[in-house]
Amino acid sequence: MNQKTNKSVNGKFRIRLGMVTMAVGLLVFLIGAMPDMFGLDRSPVIGFVQIAVFLFGLAIICLGAYISMNSLWNKHQKTILADIGLRLVATGFLIAVISGMADVFGFGTQLSPQIPFYGPRQAAGVLFGEIIIVIGFIFQIPFKFGSDIAREENRDSENSHIDMVFE
Repeated sequence: MNQKTNKSVNGKFRIRLGMVTMAVGLLVFLIGAMPDMFGLDRSPVIGFVQIAVFLFGLAIICLGAYISMNSLWNKHQKTILADIGLRLVATGFLIAVISGMADVFGFGTQLSPQIPFYGPRQAAGVLFGEIIIVIGFIFQIPFKFGSDIAREENRDSENSHIDMVFE
């Protein structure tokens, strides 16, 4: 296999790996967010375990999406916008974790001796964090992947032909 085919196969494998990871993350997220959908709801309130499970699912989704998005930049250098997008994803996830675990960390509506309560303010904070994550992944999309790639590949093949002539 030549190097171009190997990189193409590796890119497809990483995209598939990222998609499978995102699907597993979505399943974990749904188990945490809506346990009654799986027959696992044992409490009328959303407690610490549910919050931790859906935040863990969100982390797995972000990891899978990062693997897939990173593979789209297979042999091209990332732009500054893509780097900013990665930082936005991390910031959005941090906002979601801090908002979701506010009661556990001690600055939510229910303080320490009381049972953690997932209220509307925490839900809004998690939703805001998820919106920041989506914006970060949009920034990571390689938009200039049409004629620029074809031009670059033609230039690479011409240069390799010239190198072979002069050797």
